[in-house]
Amino acid sequence: MDRTQWQEQIAECRVTYTLEVQGELFVIENVPARVNLETGEQLFAPETVERLQRIIAQAPEPKRVLRVPVYEYA
Repeated sequence: MDRTQWQEQIAECRVTYTLEVQGELFVIENVPARVNLETGEQLFAPETVERLQRIIAQAPEPKRVLRVPVYEYA
């Protein structure tokens, strides 16, 4: 697949970003990303990555809290 074909499969979307840091799960909704529609790969602008890092470092009061079950793949 050449670069042009790959770029044609990219869409500007809002995604949910999740990250676990020291056993704490962070979920950040409505994050702007470029998404490859075939593979699901998410690409973030440098400014977006910096803002995500600030949110996680500052851990502000969340908009809401989720209760999430955790399973082990064994």
